[in-house]
Amino acid sequence: MPHMIRAERVSLQYQNKQVLEDISFNLEGGKIYGLLGRNGAGKTSLLSVLSAFVKATSGSITIDGQPIFENAALMEQMVFIRDVKLDEESGKAKKYIKDLSIFRPNFDLDYAEHLMQRFKLPTDTEVSKLSRGMQSALHVIIGLASRCPITIFDEAYLGMDAPAREIFYEEVLNDFMEHPRTIILSTHLISEMESMFEEVLIIDQGELILHEEAEILRDSGVSVTGAVEQVDYFVQGKHILKEQVLGGTKLVMLYGQLSEQEREEAKAMQLSLGPITLQELFIHLTKEDKQ
Repeated sequence: MPHMIRAERVSLQYQNKQVLEDISFNLEGGKIYGLLGRNGAGKTSLLSVLSAFVKATSGSITIDGQPIFENAALMEQMVFIRDVKLDEESGKAKKYIKDLSIFRPNFDLDYAEHLMQRFKLPTDTEVSKLSRGMQSALHVIIGLASRCPITIFDEAYLGMDAPAREIFYEEVLNDFMEHPRTIILSTHLISEMESMFEEVLIIDQGELILHEEAEILRDSGVSVTGAVEQVDYFVQGKHILKEQVLGGTKLVMLYGQLSEQEREEAKAMQLSLGPITLQELFIHLTKEDKQ
C-alpha cells in the first residue's frame, strides 16, 4: 500500500532567514516524483523536514495521517540519501553497507551486491578513501537496496560521471517496476531525468510554485515561430516565457495549452508550433528576474 504524504502550510526558518514558506501538497504515493529547484531554492530543507531530520517552524508533514517527527516506526519506512562526504568514516565499503542494512527491515543484501558490481564499487577499500564518484555510488546503493516504502534521493548522484548516472537511472526504474514504492528525486539537472517523473513539484525561493502531473506539464508549453509581426499578433494576451528574434523570424515560448481553434489560427498564419522541454519550462518559471 502506498503511503499518503501530506504537507500542510510548512514553513521553516533558520535564525532569521525564511527558508520555506507556507508549502502544502499531497503525494498519494507509489510514484516517482521529481522535486525541481535551482541551487538554494529550498529542496534540501523541504526534504529534511519530510524525512524528520529537521522540525518545521510551523505547519506539519504527515504520512498516512501520522506526524513524522520523532516517529521511530515511520523512520524505518523511509530513507533519505544526500550527497554527503564520508571522509571521516572508517571501515570497508562492503561492511559499511552491511552494518547499515540492520536498520532497514526491507534491505536486500543480494541486490546491494548486484549494485556494487554494476557500479564497480571497490568493496575492500575504506569508505573514507573512496573517490567522490564512488562515495556517491555507495549512497545510491544504500538508497536502492534499502527498498524503503519512501525513498528520497537529494542530488545524491552529483559526484557520478555520466555512465554511472545512467546506471542509477536504469536501476531506479527497473527496481521501481519490481518493487513499487514512493521515490522522490530532487535535482536541478533535469534533462537527463525528466522522462522518469510521474509528477513534478517545482520549488522556487522557498515556495512551492507548481505541483503537476509530468505529462500535463510537458503539454503546458508551446513554442511559436514565424514572421515577427504575425507572432506578435498571435501571442497577445498569452503567458510569454521567452522571446527570441533572428532577422525577420521570431520564436516565442508560451506557458499554457492552446485550444484547437488557436492551433488552426496559427496554421492559417503560417506559424510553426512545437513542444517545450520540461527543462525549458523550469528555467523560465524560476528565472531570477521574474516579477
